[in-house]
Amino acid sequence: MLRSFSAITFILIVIITGFLKHANAQSSLKIAKLKYGGGGDWYANKTSLPNLIRFCNSELKMNINPVEDVVEVGSPDIFTYPFVHMTGHGNVVFTDAEAQNLRNYLLSGGFLHIDDNYGLDQFIRREMKKVFPELSFVELPYDHQVYHIKYNFQEGLPKVHEHDGKQPQGFGLIWQGRLVCYYSYETDLGNGWEDQSVYGDPEEMRRKALQMGANLLSYAFMIL
Repeated sequence: MLRSFSAITFILIVIITGFLKHANAQSSLKIAKLKYGGGGDWYANKTSLPNLIRFCNSELKMNINPVEDVVEVGSPDIFTYPFVHMTGHGNVVFTDAEAQNLRNYLLSGGFLHIDDNYGLDQFIRREMKKVFPELSFVELPYDHQVYHIKYNFQEGLPKVHEHDGKQPQGFGLIWQGRLVCYYSYETDLGNGWEDQSVYGDPEEMRRKALQMGANLLSYAFMIL
């Protein structure tokens, strides 16, 4: 009888453990990279988001699915992601339907991080005007919560890579007091998230970039 009871108990433990693991996997948040038209390399920085996710899960005990998704601007699937990351070097084009879908996503609680990988600026400013004709990017002050929510950046964004000798800037689109889109410019933040072997950046710089990325994710999750 005791042996039978032990066997039953063991089976129940296995079943319950499997259920809990499945439930935990199902409850983990997923984030995505934005796929857009126009010819720009939306797919740039292959290792950046996986490394940022790994950092956040390890350092901040977040429960983010380790695999990044890819979502198109006009897809209804975008509403399943609390945080969407956009990068690239070249042209960006949103159709009217895509712009409306992205607007609805941001107004419903979504968060978009745009990271200029050099050459994106003129195109993304034009296209985001389709999304929010009534808004313009404003530079965020250094005391904004996004710079201090987990890690302190007293002087704003870290400078990861040099382009035109400009200071890094963080711009935002603010809707009814809420930051719905953060645009990192002249910093190459996503490059700092890449594997060290890609650019050979010092570990201290990579860590600063990852910490700033963690701040962005923390802010996006906070406003859910």
